[in-house]
Amino acid sequence: MKWTRRRFTGIVLSTALLATACSQPEEASPEAAGDSNGENVVNVYSARHYDIDDELYQEFTDETGIEVNVIEGDSDELLERITSEGEQSPADVFITVDAGRLWRAEEAGIFQPVDSAVLEERVPDNLQQPDNLWFGLTKRARVLVYNPNQVDPSELSTYEALAEPQWKGRVCIRSSNNIYNQSLVGSMVETNGVEATEEWAKGLVDNLARPPEGGDTDQIKAVASGLCDVAVVNHYYWARLAKSDDPTDQEVTDKTAIFFPNQDGRGTHVNISGAGVVATAPHEENAVKFLEFLVSPEAQKTFAEGNNEYPVVEGAEVDPIVAELGQFKVDEVNVSSYGRNNPEVVKIVDRAGWK
Repeated sequence: MKWTRRRFTGIVLSTALLATACSQPEEASPEAAGDSNGENVVNVYSARHYDIDDELYQEFTDETGIEVNVIEGDSDELLERITSEGEQSPADVFITVDAGRLWRAEEAGIFQPVDSAVLEERVPDNLQQPDNLWFGLTKRARVLVYNPNQVDPSELSTYEALAEPQWKGRVCIRSSNNIYNQSLVGSMVETNGVEATEEWAKGLVDNLARPPEGGDTDQIKAVASGLCDVAVVNHYYWARLAKSDDPTDQEVTDKTAIFFPNQDGRGTHVNISGAGVVATAPHEENAVKFLEFLVSPEAQKTFAEGNNEYPVVEGAEVDPIVAELGQFKVDEVNVSSYGRNNPEVVKIVDRAGWK
């Protein structure tokens, strides 16, 4: 049986998570994962919430004959579930968004090293965990969205420059407890050091147009409405609005533009969605095949078009709207540093008063 997101998430996951909370994973897991004792399956616990992923899973099944059983949920919930299930967990693969969350799973001992020439060759070194515990599947750039009526692109340069006095009262960004921002700050710690990053965070807070609120889409809309002149967001939120059939969304993108920061230096910060093979995976071989499939050119194209992300594999096709944003230099710091620096990041933003 193939439990897809559409059939499964609303009913079974809620029941399964409740069962986990009641410390009864041995009863909940078989129901959740389907025929986890069969050999021709792979059980995927995924924190990605995109319908396009279902198409990928079906393509994998069509190509290999291996059925994909999917449990979808919040990353922390799924991580807790795997931990609670222990050695009896049916989970073969854990997929989540943001390298910071992958690091949390790594720290919890969720993953095992993967020996795969395919993954090693196709996924750039900076987008995989150094010990092959997890691998990037898609890239998302943390960009600047600006209002062309208020900002000349020549005024824009780096993330660091947003802390300079000229941006007083002009910047929007979401809360510091958001993992995307924490990973951005983690990359800055890796490159600039703790002291310089803390000074930057204090300057950024001083320059905010409003207290942080909402998600990335809310920041883009704030720029379009004139509430602020520039915002820090993941690129695909802007692309979603640009592709929307809603005239209101299109109006937002008509009033805003994208800028890739730090092009004269280390490059624009990128994060990933990624995955690894669970340490107790009952179908380890199938799990590796599944990850290798996800970095095939065909799967990478589907990933990119489905959520307007960038593929991790060089040469894979990019969604046309995203392609129109142009080429950019990528910060090549290893994404595993985001999580490693996270405990220090939390202290930095707290001391800076970044809510």
